[in-house]
Amino acid sequence: MLMRSGAQGPRVRELQARLRQLKLFDLNPTGYYGSVTAASVSAFQRRQGVARTGVVTDALWSALRARTHAPRASELRPPTTRPLDDPDPRCMSGRVLCVSKKSRTLAWMVDGKVRSAMDVRFGSAYTPTREGEFKVDFKSRRHHSTLYDTPMPYALFFSRGQAIHYSADFAARGYAGASHGCVNVRNKKKIAAVFDAARPGDKVVVYK
Repeated sequence: MLMRSGAQGPRVRELQARLRQLKLFDLNPTGYYGSVTAASVSAFQRRQGVARTGVVTDALWSALRARTHAPRASELRPPTTRPLDDPDPRCMSGRVLCVSKKSRTLAWMVDGKVRSAMDVRFGSAYTPTREGEFKVDFKSRRHHSTLYDTPMPYALFFSRGQAIHYSADFAARGYAGASHGCVNVRNKKKIAAVFDAARPGDKVVVYK
């Protein structure tokens, strides 16, 4: 067996990119083999007429490679340039950190135009990320959570301890994990730039 749930690394990212070419994987490649990847593999197995195990064997990998091209760099790490659904109307005026739970996207918008956008993840069912309209209360470039003893770089706090911030765990594990309620960002360069641009008082909109 080559790959199964729990695997991670460049080969998994390539697998996801190849499945995406066949329209069987509709997210950006993360490099983590979770339930979504397993379901996509099962769908490809169904096309091939083999048992739907969700596990990639040597034979299945060969079949997938024969039906796809070697992924380009832009396919392995496609940039998120805009929200994947229509922005909430509250995001269309002023300076806004517009966070869509549906598309799992954060867009930094100014007067209705997207200046930057990036993938995000949220809290679990036990520690959900609050929805609504908020504002940036304060910024903390090198914040460290005393509650969870974890780093929260480039933190933009907006709702009673919940913040938008870079997450090394999200960068490493993708959507296999969850936050304690914060909006996690995995692109460190992008959130660093937004951190510098955003100001206390800027609007934060979190919606489904």
